[in-house]
Amino acid sequence: MRKPTKTISGVTPLAVVIKPRKCPHGTCLYCPTLAVPQSYTPKSPAIMCAMLLNYDPHKQTLARLKAFQAMKHPTDKIELIIMGGTFPAYPKNYQYNFIKACYDAFNGKISKTLEQAKKLNEKAEHRCVALCIETRPDFCSKKDIEKMLEFGCTRVELGVQAPDDKIYKKVCRGHTVRDVIEATRRLKNAGFKIGYHIMPGLPGSNFKKDIRMFRELFLNSDFKPDQLKIYPTQVIKGAELERLYERGKYKPYTKEQLIKLIIEFKQIVPRYCRIMRVMREIPPDFLVAGTIRIDLRKVIHDKMEVLGLKCNCIRCREIGFALLKKKEIKKDLKLNKIEYKASKGKELFIEIINKDDIIFGLIRLRIPDKSEILLVRELHVYGPALKIGKRARGKAQHTGLGKWLMDEAEKIASEYSYKKIFIISGVGVREYYRKLGYKLEGHYMVKYLS
Repeated sequence: MRKPTKTISGVTPLAVVIKPRKCPHGTCLYCPTLAVPQSYTPKSPAIMCAMLLNYDPHKQTLARLKAFQAMKHPTDKIELIIMGGTFPAYPKNYQYNFIKACYDAFNGKISKTLEQAKKLNEKAEHRCVALCIETRPDFCSKKDIEKMLEFGCTRVELGVQAPDDKIYKKVCRGHTVRDVIEATRRLKNAGFKIGYHIMPGLPGSNFKKDIRMFRELFLNSDFKPDQLKIYPTQVIKGAELERLYERGKYKPYTKEQLIKLIIEFKQIVPRYCRIMRVMREIPPDFLVAGTIRIDLRKVIHDKMEVLGLKCNCIRCREIGFALLKKKEIKKDLKLNKIEYKASKGKELFIEIINKDDIIFGLIRLRIPDKSEILLVRELHVYGPALKIGKRARGKAQHTGLGKWLMDEAEKIASEYSYKKIFIISGVGVREYYRKLGYKLEGHYMVKYLS
């Protein structure tokens, strides 16, 4: 059965899992150790598939492509998501071979090198238009970032959990808030889109402190992520936190507390941020304590509607979800610009919206500190995914919105008297940018402005 929300944001997300390996720093208090990638359980759907295929990236990619095709989802614009832990902590050869194997699966051909595989993918049937890697903030050095760029990565998810050094020490996290700040700055200056994983309810925190820390994420210019995944702390079998819970030294939030807390969070999140997920799907067999409502996001949405409250995050305003609810879509489109300081640089968030504040597309621009370049960190047109080159009545994709946003970016660059624009581009989008006059230089698509 086709799940329309899978590709409702314009791309097809395809997740592959890396083989189990202990984190170099040890094990966090809340993290189970169950002979699968840390923080996961053997009955998580993605893990079950990966285990069945012996964590082979090529076989996993082909299996996921086949599943999407069976559900009648388009598979020409893929966002590849590398799951399972801190990918940059794995041996260098493993990283390169893993990524190459995924491209080979998309291409339907085994290449001799990663570069050859990437080149083939620029015009392949299944193009990797975005690539996401998960990592810890302390595995985000300049060398790590260079490798991620070489892989064709465009988005990085950082395990931030709770930006507080006392909590980090209590849960044996193994890094500091300073690591989060420096990783965020380096990643933004390299052009990556950045997501934070946040864990309310950790030992050492409480309701008021969680709200205060969450507010700090968007008040303090050292943070300001582009995306969030909110994973409330749960007690999972095999985690040290299970022992604390059994001794009465830890108690997770109730469902009612979580609803109240996340409603508070949602009213803090600015327009330029997207809440990707609320809750992790932990199989009940492995859940010792904590809410089991994986549909908590919908429960919270319904509660906010009753209370007359609104979430301004990108996901809650996307055209795809409006179409799913059969809302009337007004086509009086305009650009809305937000400028803000972040990580010692300047960010410009430009969105295409209508009178009802439904978002059709966006572009993120960055001007790094002491720099005279304009960096495009993200270009995205929302709505149900369409095949490359295809159009459909009433759909937002492939109607010139991306070019409108790029024209605006070039106009802004000219206003700042900048001579060139750099774009961090998924391998599968390079052909699109070439049509707009951009050329590949190193890891970026670049255009010189007259």
